[in-house]
Amino acid sequence: MKFYNTLIDWYLQNKRDLPWRKTTNPYPIWLSEIMLQQTRVAQGMPYFLSFTTAFPTVFDLANAHEEQVLKLWQGLGYYSRARNLHKTAQIVAHEMGGAFPDNYIDLLKLKGIGEYTAAAIASFSYNECVPVVDGNVFRVLSRYFDIKTDIAQASAKKEFAALAFELMPKDNPAQFNQAIMEFGALQCVPKNPNCSICVFNDSCAALQKGIVDQLPVKSKKLKVRNRYFNYIIGIDEKENTIIQKRTAKGIWHNLYEFPLIETEKVEDFDTIAQQIQDCFPDENKVVSLLEYNSESIIHKLSHQHLHIKFWKATLKGTLGKGLDLKAVKTFPFPIVIHNFIEEKL
Repeated sequence: MKFYNTLIDWYLQNKRDLPWRKTTNPYPIWLSEIMLQQTRVAQGMPYFLSFTTAFPTVFDLANAHEEQVLKLWQGLGYYSRARNLHKTAQIVAHEMGGAFPDNYIDLLKLKGIGEYTAAAIASFSYNECVPVVDGNVFRVLSRYFDIKTDIAQASAKKEFAALAFELMPKDNPAQFNQAIMEFGALQCVPKNPNCSICVFNDSCAALQKGIVDQLPVKSKKLKVRNRYFNYIIGIDEKENTIIQKRTAKGIWHNLYEFPLIETEKVEDFDTIAQQIQDCFPDENKVVSLLEYNSESIIHKLSHQHLHIKFWKATLKGTLGKGLDLKAVKTFPFPIVIHNFIEEKL
């Protein structure tokens, strides 16, 4: 009870003024939770506002074209979230009459909604007594109670969820969930938390034992894979270029890119020059080639580091499916390509 009372007192004094906290409507709550996965609030807020402006209801989102959704999502990363968001909106709008399921179990059945998101929507929208367990909650509970369970293990979520459920007041689970997540986001932060001003500094087990920086325990991530991308910007006699959609499963599915030569390592000018004609029709001969960036741009994803170089190929004739720059800018691209287009083209 002491933990709960102290936590709520802190929350009421320190909570951020966030738009999705001002409603119990599951639609904006769902949007915010999907957007804030792997994303800081400061980064996610502009996207939330853009989406709720463009798609004020789940019907508006459901009826949008996928490319419009991906374009608005551009730069937020983990693009499968956007594709799942769109598909789920279509299910809710067209199969459920626009009404989200009103309980945790049924919310879990929707595409892209896992245990954490289902718990968040169920508690915030319907006050269902189900705990949320995200990185913030793992961190707060592991430190306060000195729990050394490896949070990368599948069993960890059940253990922490059971503890959170025990601590949670059954008459106001929504406030408890918001409070413990906010405490982890603002006070009990991953690195160098200011424990001297923490409201729990007289009762936190990790602080008493001097092991705050050791918790939560998490096994090392998978080895990062390095990939080497050479994007070829073909420019024809009309100053048009071509782009293509990434249709294969994997990173950036359904986003657009320039013709790509993927290599095993950083390659030199001569190696790329030998392969470049394969990117274009035979009638559009490559007449010159130059590098836009001599040093690779390193774009870091969760389990991949992409080493990216952009090349300009001047082409003979006109491209059959060529697009001018204004048209190109309307398509959804990975943010690293979008930034290149804005800066160089």
